[in-house]
Amino acid sequence: MTETARALWRKRGTALLAAVLGAAAFLLAGLPLPLLLGPMAGCLVFALSGARMAGMGVAGVFMRTFLGVAIGASITPEVLGQVPGMAASLAVIPVLVVATGLPGYVFFRRVAGFDPPTAFYSAMPGGLQDMLVFGEEAGGDPRALSLVHATRVLVIVTAAPFVLTLAYDLDLTRPPGEPASAIPLWEIAVMTAAGVAGWKIGERVGLFGASILGPLILTALLSLAGVIEHRPPAEIIWAAQFFIGIAVGAKYAGITARELRRDVTAGLGYAVILALVSLTIVEIVLQFSPAEPLEVLLAFLPGGQAEMVIIAILAGADLAFVVTHHLLRIMVVILLAPIVFGRFRR
Repeated sequence: MTETARALWRKRGTALLAAVLGAAAFLLAGLPLPLLLGPMAGCLVFALSGARMAGMGVAGVFMRTFLGVAIGASITPEVLGQVPGMAASLAVIPVLVVATGLPGYVFFRRVAGFDPPTAFYSAMPGGLQDMLVFGEEAGGDPRALSLVHATRVLVIVTAAPFVLTLAYDLDLTRPPGEPASAIPLWEIAVMTAAGVAGWKIGERVGLFGASILGPLILTALLSLAGVIEHRPPAEIIWAAQFFIGIAVGAKYAGITARELRRDVTAGLGYAVILALVSLTIVEIVLQFSPAEPLEVLLAFLPGGQAEMVIIAILAGADLAFVVTHHLLRIMVVILLAPIVFGRFRR
């Protein structure tokens, strides 16, 4: 093993230790989503203390595939029949993107002092990896973009469980599904194979969010065909939470005092803007949408796609409704953001 490889594994070991300690602390304190928020918090504390960390690489991406599998397994003919009823609320998603992106850009330019490409892609409520790629190609600062979007996800995903617990009296510590012992072994094997195959096929065809959307599509086909009748077992969803928590928390590794003052503080400010705009739009959508308030709230909070899926599963929300809105938000940002920025720059 080369010195570079050994250094990488040491960083991953540190991140794993931080995540275990964070999860244990959240479990002992009885806090919501201990296996998601605990690893995030643990890695953040380690990062602020100067520890060097790295994400879990392929293992972390593999665990994300089970979220796509969980969503796909929830898609049945009955669920597809409900999609036309979402049209009115789906039409509000582009409004959400503009209503958060415009004030966000002004905030990052005028208050945070970011350059135009960094400010623009920091303000876009899209997927973290996609915004990093687009922002860097446009000449933005990838480190600032990473910290801003990681902070956005961290704040929204941390606040949402507490809000849901208080507002809806939900128990977010309950198992996120049936135990593995209650699901046929062959069905777990089929879901695992569908996750890996969907992920790799998605990557091959250039699908955005391939590790989630690819497994989602393939598993949905299996579910509609009646091949599978269960979602992934609780143990796998717990493991997915844990690895996603590490992925977010490890983004803060190597953070400097300047980055903390400038980039993380800017991310915190933007998270407040996002929350205010999103909650306003949620109130408007509730006036005409037949969906339950819980589903509407989870559908319009612009946190990370994977993290919001975890919360929706634990909250017992309608996954099809929540995920459809988040997918549309990400598609709108991915398709239009580069075009809008190109015209803006010219």
